[in-house]
Amino acid sequence: MTTHAQHPNRQTLYVAVALVLGIIVGELLNLTLAGTDAMKQVIGIFAALTDIFLRLVKMIIAPLVFSTLVVGMAKMGDIQTVGRVGIKAMVWFFSASIFSLLLGMLLVNGFEPGSSLHMALPEAGAKTGLPQAAPTLSNFVGHMFPKSIIEAMAANEILQIVVFAMFFGMACASLDELAHPTVKLLDSLTHIMLKVTGYVMHTAPVAVFAAVAAVIAQNGIGVLLSYGRFIGEFYLGLLLLCVSLGCVGFLILGHKTLSLIRHIREPMLLAFGTASSESAYPKLLQQLERFGCDEKVCGLVLPLGYSFNLDGSMMYMTFAVLFIAQAYGIDMALGDQLIMLLVLLFTSKGVAGVPRASLVVIAATLSMFNIPEAGLLLLLAVDQVLDMGRSATNVFGNSMAAALVSRWEKALR
Repeated sequence: MTTHAQHPNRQTLYVAVALVLGIIVGELLNLTLAGTDAMKQVIGIFAALTDIFLRLVKMIIAPLVFSTLVVGMAKMGDIQTVGRVGIKAMVWFFSASIFSLLLGMLLVNGFEPGSSLHMALPEAGAKTGLPQAAPTLSNFVGHMFPKSIIEAMAANEILQIVVFAMFFGMACASLDELAHPTVKLLDSLTHIMLKVTGYVMHTAPVAVFAAVAAVIAQNGIGVLLSYGRFIGEFYLGLLLLCVSLGCVGFLILGHKTLSLIRHIREPMLLAFGTASSESAYPKLLQQLERFGCDEKVCGLVLPLGYSFNLDGSMMYMTFAVLFIAQAYGIDMALGDQLIMLLVLLFTSKGVAGVPRASLVVIAATLSMFNIPEAGLLLLLAVDQVLDMGRSATNVFGNSMAAALVSRWEKALR
């Protein structure tokens, strides 16, 4: 039993050490090999190592989301319970999203990081190289409703898998005895996938080291200094957001909030190191169940949260749009800023599964308010560094959501 309790702490330590080593090795490479062919080869190796880990994690996500959601709904036993849990989760998601956007808007207006940027601005017509995927209703429908569950799983479209699993789970719940063998099979699939997660997580420190070393080797610590003020203010915003969500958690969960934070340290570090919320999903599910969240609630709330509750990304979108407007000397009226928040609140829900989704939403929002899209080029240099913080915050926000809904359902152990 002792070994079992110590293992997550050891793993967290390994990931933290890998993070620090990645920064040191990356800076040494930047100082010694910058601009050489050898550097390109080293970065290629680092990128391959990170890619292997992320692919292994993505391999787990689809069967894990499907099996946990179906089993959770079948065990809940009736549609009313599923509806109640879903509504509580969505109310929390939208409240947290609105708070993240408002907090981001207040901070960026107070700090004005764009006004103090001493850098040449990209020309207004410069190409950003981002996919043109303006958020539309048909786009949203396309990302939400699957044509085929096989296609949805192959593309790791979490929202589509959730929709199919909800229909499948409701059918299992209504068939009762007849569906027992299928539910039992999927229950054992969940445990198998969590076991696979354990194996894959042994490679996490290597992936974190490679991801961080590649970013620092390419850009050097110097790039962090050029954007120091913007990065510092954004990370302060994320910290304030986590503290605010933590305080709400403390009011409802009491001292169990500290236990929750201890349990989710490793998934948060993992998301931070790899700059991917997805990479932490399987481990997060495992840790939330260890903390005492109800597996049925987690099975429903987490997949929904990964589509609708990305608090760190929401704050980043406000920060980015207003930062670019400030950099180009465009003064957005308060009314325009509030309309922008509403636009971001809804458009951000429709691009789950689009590569670099946050940047695509920001690009669409910039053009809507006649702010030069080329301003995004200012952020691309540090996007990975910012993505690390927002991915960790997304994990924190979803953990808090799962714990609070479990408490509201009186299902927290």
